[in-house]
Amino acid sequence: MDINWLDLSSTLGLIATAVLTFNFLLGILLSTAYRRSPLWKKLPAWLKKVSLDDLHNWTAYVALALVLAHPLLLLADPSLRYRVTDILLPIHAPHQAFWTLFGALALYALIAVIVTTQKRVKNRLEFRTWKNIHLISYGTALLFIIHGVVMDPELKDRPVDWLDGEKLLSELCGIVLIAATVIRYRHFRRQQRRLAER
Repeated sequence: MDINWLDLSSTLGLIATAVLTFNFLLGILLSTAYRRSPLWKKLPAWLKKVSLDDLHNWTAYVALALVLAHPLLLLADPSLRYRVTDILLPIHAPHQAFWTLFGALALYALIAVIVTTQKRVKNRLEFRTWKNIHLISYGTALLFIIHGVVMDPELKDRPVDWLDGEKLLSELCGIVLIAATVIRYRHFRRQQRRLAER
């Protein structure tokens, strides 16, 4: 049975987009006072015992594994003419090099966020420096979603089919990402106002 490496790569990319979006939502939730919300108090006790920090960390590792595997699968199909250099630095990638670059930048940003979250590295950084690096995650998710929406499923230079099922998933993740960012920003502004009033 022949394996369609391009389809498999595309599927992994979609799963990675969903996992990254979920991870992003967890990160935003962790940065708020979620334990004081009425909804949190109504949750069953067993669910409250789940460590959101651990879940956030592990979904980041899963996302990284998927994001790494996504382009590497393209190397298995010789007809696609991808080389390792086209994945690491896709300036001259054989297909849609500009949009492929978005995916590569998202990968590097994700690696930077995960590496600086490791205790050994994090403890050597000032909190403000670590926080600024961690803010890259906003751009990471956005870059990966744009990459997913604009890249052609068959690596052809066709116009984007905005209503394609795969594109709709990436578009939905993009909407969730923007909405969550706006909510987080409003929460941050409210916190600042409360501090200023004291």
